[in-house]
Amino acid sequence: MPAVRRLTLKDFRSYAALDLSVEAPLVALTGDNGAGKTNILEALSLFSPGRGLRRAEIADCARSGGAGGFSIALALEDDHRLGFGMDRDGARRSRIDGAEAAPRDFSDFVRIVWMTPAMDGLFVGPAGDRRRFLDRLVLAVDASHGARVAALERALRNRNRLLEERAERAWLSAAEHEVAELGIAVTAARLETVSRLAALIESERDPQSLFPSAHFALDGEIERLTREGSALEAEDRYRALLMENRARDAAAGRTLIGPQASELIVRHAAKDMEARRCSTGEQKALLTGVVLAHARLVAAMSGMAPLVLLDEIAAHFDPLRRAALYDELARLGGQAWLTGADPAAFADLAGRAQMLRVTPGAVAGD
Repeated sequence: MPAVRRLTLKDFRSYAALDLSVEAPLVALTGDNGAGKTNILEALSLFSPGRGLRRAEIADCARSGGAGGFSIALALEDDHRLGFGMDRDGARRSRIDGAEAAPRDFSDFVRIVWMTPAMDGLFVGPAGDRRRFLDRLVLAVDASHGARVAALERALRNRNRLLEERAERAWLSAAEHEVAELGIAVTAARLETVSRLAALIESERDPQSLFPSAHFALDGEIERLTREGSALEAEDRYRALLMENRARDAAAGRTLIGPQASELIVRHAAKDMEARRCSTGEQKALLTGVVLAHARLVAAMSGMAPLVLLDEIAAHFDPLRRAALYDELARLGGQAWLTGADPAAFADLAGRAQMLRVTPGAVAGD
């Protein structure tokens, strides 16, 4: 498993310098709010595709009052060394075993999944939050998905601009060709991940589990097109829809049909109830079950158990569910990092986890 055995930070967030040796598959970080626990998880998350668990601009990660850049280094259990950072001039740097590398290449050595308090409102918040969550699930198994999504966003902005400028039909047709090609590719990747995750959850369903199973559906016009025919047929039909709806989209100021309008619908399987209608506690348990199942899917598809980052997870659960969570994490076979303000919430991890106390700018054994 690609467990972290050493984490080194320099001028990252609240840390002027940190050199942390890691000795266990479970790591519990405790400390007061604002001490810097989440900063450590964020540093780890930056070795996954995208912008990390805070979705922050990279420049914002540099320590206030520092030299202007930052660096993060990981030493893995398999002796590989990964490095990521930003120079003083704002240039990003990625290294693998001392050699320059592309950030997407980190996924050959480590996979990372996470859950944060910001995700607590996932099931009742805007549809865009659920799409971003789904794209995060896809990214963990397909590192190229982020580039496709970014390219689609650029293509949609280009088409919207051309509609606003009343550009010539040839220009619009070319833009719509690109939108259709990328839109179907993004949709197909999302549908595949949803299908795989749903199949895994169904095969593992345990009525006694304290983390309920979920049913998934990805709903939208483009999803229907993708399911009904080949990719080329779906692209042709999507292009036709874009052409037919030029006037409507121009009036709206945006493209109304496409993956950017899809909805991820999640249901509590045992209750056959939409997640948004479940209690807050049920939603938290349901989301935790999805994240744990996704970690198992990542392990099955990539051949490596992922790092699991759980920020402020234990405070929301009673002792019985906390104990069940810790057992689930141990069974994953990877490494899990957990944060919490109350050390008592991690009492069941005594003897099984490395307990670390975080104070502003420092980490020490508890």
